[in-house]
Amino acid sequence: MDDLLKVGKIVNTHGIHGEVRVIPITDFVEERFQKKNQLLVVTSSREKKTVTIKSHRKHKQFELVTFEEYDTINEVEALKGLTLYIEKEKLHPLEEGEYYYFEIIDCQVVTTEGKELGVVREILSPGANDVWVVYDSKNKKEYYIPYIDEVVKQIDIKEKKIIIHPLEGLLDE
Repeated sequence: MDDLLKVGKIVNTHGIHGEVRVIPITDFVEERFQKKNQLLVVTSSREKKTVTIKSHRKHKQFELVTFEEYDTINEVEALKGLTLYIEKEKLHPLEEGEYYYFEIIDCQVVTTEGKELGVVREILSPGANDVWVVYDSKNKKEYYIPYIDEVVKQIDIKEKKIIIHPLEGLLDE
């Protein structure tokens, strides 16, 4: 499963014509759920199945998706709770200075003064910029680091290391 990336979670069915509600786990919703696009779903028995997008539309906080392989509510009922994936090799390259979430997660975060803060465990997208949740396992603390140029000074994906310059008050209790 290391060759796969999550792009959505099927949370429920919608209507009687095989439509499912998907919570997206991707910055590229339109691209991932584009008609004729192929995704993978891993069944509870760890079997990988390819599904082809038949239709996609936005509805509230969900993406409503139908697959060419399924036509009725009875057929898609078994997909509830499963995750949709894309193969890593199908990712498109990003611009310089842009990163996929999976590249940032598990990176060690260190201040410009050399203080180790912890590891990025989660990325939140509350508004204007992403916020990295950095967990310090020694002190059992979390830090919320905004992904902005004033704070994030260097990202080394190969070394899984991020250097930040914390703004005043950012690391306060």
